[in-house]
Amino acid sequence: MLHGIDVSAYQSSSYGTDGLSFVFIKATEGRSYVNPRLSAQTRHGRAAGLVVGYYHFLWPGHITAQAEYFVRHAPEKAGELLAADWETTGEGSHASNAEKDLFIRTVKQLRPHHRVLLYTNRDYWLNKDRTSYAGDGLWIADYVSAGHPRIKARWRFHQYTSEPHDKDVAAFSDKAALRKWATP
Repeated sequence: MLHGIDVSAYQSSSYGTDGLSFVFIKATEGRSYVNPRLSAQTRHGRAAGLVVGYYHFLWPGHITAQAEYFVRHAPEKAGELLAADWETTGEGSHASNAEKDLFIRTVKQLRPHHRVLLYTNRDYWLNKDRTSYAGDGLWIADYVSAGHPRIKARWRFHQYTSEPHDKDVAAFSDKAALRKWATP
């Protein structure tokens, strides 16, 4: 299994990359937030030779506008991944299943040469998701042993801890296999 992390404005622009194969960087949220460290964190990941991905924290409502906002701000480079982050907002709400699905489908239309994933936690996947639609792959958060999320669905990435930061593994044999998959 490959190891990686996900970062946001809370992490340094020069995050540690030793032993990592990939990084997911928070790009946007809703229709008004852009990670102020997005460019620097992207340069750092690319310079370290990591497979880079970007995620958008999804809010309910204005889904097409959110998808357009995300692709307008997320860097566009072949082989880089895109993801919808579907969880509870700071206001305690969440996008509906239909909104989550529409966001992923809209991003796929806007960036047809990129893989688009769904990031969500185990509770959402098992108890809120009604469509099982995860675009090109599921990135599941379940804080258990790396690579052993407690779900039956096929997953591509597993976030297994948030201490001291979000750590992930990917279900690929090596970085070359991940790069090949990331470039449809």
